[in-house]
Amino acid sequence: MSVDAIVLGAGIIGVSTAVHLARRGKSVVLVDRRGAGEETSYGNAGLIQREGVVPYGFPQDLGLLLRYGLNNRIDAHYHLAALPKLFPFLSSYWWHSNTSRHEVIARAYAPLIENSITEHNTLIEAAGAQNLIAKRGWLEVFRTDAVRDKEYAEADRLARDYGISYQKLSTTELAKTEPHLQGTFSGGLKWSDPWSVLDPLALTKAYLAYFESLGGRFVHGDAKSLKQVGKAWQVKTDEGLIDGASVVLALGPWSDEITSMLGYRFLLGVKRGYHMHYKPQGNAVLNNWTMDKERGYFLAPMTQGIRLTTGAEFGLRDSPKTPVQLERAEKVARSFFPLAERLDNEPWMGARPCTPDMMPVIGEAPRHKGLWLAFGHAHHGLTLGPVTGRLLAEAMSGEKPFMDISAFRPERFNP
Repeated sequence: MSVDAIVLGAGIIGVSTAVHLARRGKSVVLVDRRGAGEETSYGNAGLIQREGVVPYGFPQDLGLLLRYGLNNRIDAHYHLAALPKLFPFLSSYWWHSNTSRHEVIARAYAPLIENSITEHNTLIEAAGAQNLIAKRGWLEVFRTDAVRDKEYAEADRLARDYGISYQKLSTTELAKTEPHLQGTFSGGLKWSDPWSVLDPLALTKAYLAYFESLGGRFVHGDAKSLKQVGKAWQVKTDEGLIDGASVVLALGPWSDEITSMLGYRFLLGVKRGYHMHYKPQGNAVLNNWTMDKERGYFLAPMTQGIRLTTGAEFGLRDSPKTPVQLERAEKVARSFFPLAERLDNEPWMGARPCTPDMMPVIGEAPRHKGLWLAFGHAHHGLTLGPVTGRLLAEAMSGEKPFMDISAFRPERFNP
């Protein structure tokens, strides 16, 4: 089989790219070893984060670093034995997170986020997936005045610099918004712009169904079989060899396995994360996607139940699960909101693919014509799937991308 494009990886990035290529009349085969959306794209907090214009940086405050060093927090955890292998990524991540460098990165990164809602909406409407979306924003809850005031000041800055909308909630307003929260709080912050996804897996599968309705094909195959044959790219699948005039690597945390085979070096790290679903107790209702800010975990009222998600775990991508953050978070969350029994047999774990400069890799590989890259979206893979897919499809089709993608070019790591 010969096609215009092969897309390797059927997470939200790969599926969105395949959709946008098919919308331009390209013949496209989407390849994955599993079903669409069943890896990293499955386990997120379900937010299209229009407010997330500033990527998550590495802490610069020495006192905070020392507290993280104790390795007893919910929002971050690390494997001591993995640190020597992680050091090159972590040190570069820390360097790029310097205040002045981080500000420059945020300015380059923000346009991606600013187009996240509109680009999702295009695919949501085309896929008939409106029933999977809530347009209620999300909520931060504060336990102390100091953290509340710091976050209010940052919200004021984001509103001034990036046009982000929000609402400051007093303790009384917070109690009316979320009457079943338990504890003493200093108020809340409601981000108004983001959309929430009731079932991230179902949304990815809805986009896949739309892709197939455009004539695209989804097959199972092994990305490691990729090779260049003349001017074409070839991959082995369950339906035989497929040749493509171009190929897209959208393999998330596994992307560097293929790029390294082709002679590239991307300093790709991972932030592992966990989730678990719960029933609420009695008639308790969680109205909003909600973060317990000072404790560093998130509760999301999804179709599968209330999903509790943890922060970042720094370890090797394929090392065994160590869901200590989830255990810590569950204990605190049960005193924050009345959670009942667990609904999953075991904690889910996934790995977010991260670059040290906190920006994704989007563009054509510098030394291989027809090899296109789309990975490294860190915490914002779900948010940035459709906008990344559109930008890459435009570039691959010879169109001028609707926004400048030079900041995301692969050459910044492989000159």
